[in-house]
Amino acid sequence: MPELPEVETMVQGLRKRVLKRTFVDVWTDAPKLIKGPKNFNQFKKRIIGEQIIDIKRRGKVVLFQLSGEKTLFVHPKMTGHFLIGKWEKEKEEWRPAQKGPLEDPMNRFIHIIFWLDNGMMLAFSDMRKFGRIELWDNKLLGKAKITSELGIDALELDYEQFKEIIGKSGRRKIKQVLMDQNLIAGIGNIYADEILFLAGVLPFRPAKGLKEPERKKIHKAISKILWQAIEFSGSSVPDFRKPDGETGEYQDITRVYRRTGEKCLKCGAIIQRKIIGSRSAHFCPQCQK
Repeated sequence: MPELPEVETMVQGLRKRVLKRTFVDVWTDAPKLIKGPKNFNQFKKRIIGEQIIDIKRRGKVVLFQLSGEKTLFVHPKMTGHFLIGKWEKEKEEWRPAQKGPLEDPMNRFIHIIFWLDNGMMLAFSDMRKFGRIELWDNKLLGKAKITSELGIDALELDYEQFKEIIGKSGRRKIKQVLMDQNLIAGIGNIYADEILFLAGVLPFRPAKGLKEPERKKIHKAISKILWQAIEFSGSSVPDFRKPDGETGEYQDITRVYRRTGEKCLKCGAIIQRKIIGSRSAHFCPQCQK
């Protein structure tokens, strides 16, 4: 699932390639991805002619600010990612017009294409088709639950806010709190594991029982891990790709995530895995307490 670093990587790539471009056409074979307006023909009519003024991120959501006082929200959910290039349709399947990273098998699940005024195409690839796309008039943005129900962005979270969230967490495990998008927006499975390893805290510890030094270490680790992951263009385990079709590199430097049974790179103990609230948690039983 794309988390904050992957979505930030998406946004940075899109800003370089599609800012000030105008939508001239749109196609989909999965109209259910578009949640608002619910009718695809209405969506198409409302977005054609709109210029992309800015592209931002809120948690795991991409926001396209458009010229006609509209905002296009895109939540990639489990397997969605944007690609920029040119494609040709062959036997009901879109194929890249040129050789290169867009030919990666993970980039073949194209279900939405936006044609731009410079001849380029902005495609949304989504293997599981769980993505969510909504077009809103800016005057109605307060009703857009896709962002209004999100918590504080993980990179904007100050310590006092984090401390308050922990204080209200009850008996919930610290990993569950970090991943709750209504509390802190942007952290998912990968980075919660890496944050807690860096902070030296076990993922199944009750959040409210953490001591002040532990809380401070976790808060500091949040920004350090997320910025490091952004520097490495996010993680491509298993399906995220950058807008140019290439993979991110953060999966090559993870310390605990998906390293069950391997030796800890810090102390040599064996990395373990435990299920917390139906999600896997990877940790070092010696480095984390």
